[in-house]
Amino acid sequence: MDELVSIIVPVYNVENYIQETIACVTAQTYENWELLLVEDGSSDGTLKEIGHCMEERKDPRIRLIRQPSNMGAARARNRGLEEARGRYIAYLDADDLWMPGKLEKELAFMQEKGAAFAFTGYEFADEQGRGTGKVVHVPTTLCYRQALSNTTIFTTTVMFDTAKIDKRQLEMPVIKSEDSALWFRVLRNGYTAYGLDENLVLYRRSGNTLSANKLEAIRRIWHLYRHSEGLSLPRSAWHFVFWAVRAVRRRL
Repeated sequence: MDELVSIIVPVYNVENYIQETIACVTAQTYENWELLLVEDGSSDGTLKEIGHCMEERKDPRIRLIRQPSNMGAARARNRGLEEARGRYIAYLDADDLWMPGKLEKELAFMQEKGAAFAFTGYEFADEQGRGTGKVVHVPTTLCYRQALSNTTIFTTTVMFDTAKIDKRQLEMPVIKSEDSALWFRVLRNGYTAYGLDENLVLYRRSGNTLSANKLEAIRRIWHLYRHSEGLSLPRSAWHFVFWAVRAVRRRL
């Protein structure tokens, strides 16, 4: 029997993207999924767009979960995790897109490898969701020490198997770069992340995304090294140099 995949999407002020993102899930070749749209207090027309989409599709696999106020992406993802019914947990950001075979291929890959944690390659896209041709390739595996210098794991590509890793270990810390902090914690606990080096995701980069702010990204990774991971100053600097080189290469 096909295992249920719970897809967690934190949703905040994405009225221009959310219908397209929902459509990329309903187009998946793997059909045993539930889509958890965790609405995080949007102030634009996002809720209206979701309502139109749900009314039009009438797909019981799509579930709207509303936060009482804007509480941030980490808490939204953790709420989705609480509500998830599936064995497998997949993350999708509300402005990104999946290729139609993403779930089917990644799930088969995880089962082949016996993996608790997997991620895939991806392609940068413009604000209209069109691929730019810049594809990020991923390593076969990443352990904790490798991941500190290579933050190539992109949230929208990640999948976890909760039969192999307890859901409580997947709660994201409420800090900046909560996703990377979670990867570090999982890997530090002895798990290995398996990389499927195939472009299965479009990473939409718009001018107002936090990840587009390079100075903010630098501050975040440094804070993770020094405070979240508790690394010494020399060790933080060592990993930071390699992180910076790889980050630049991904975007060239």
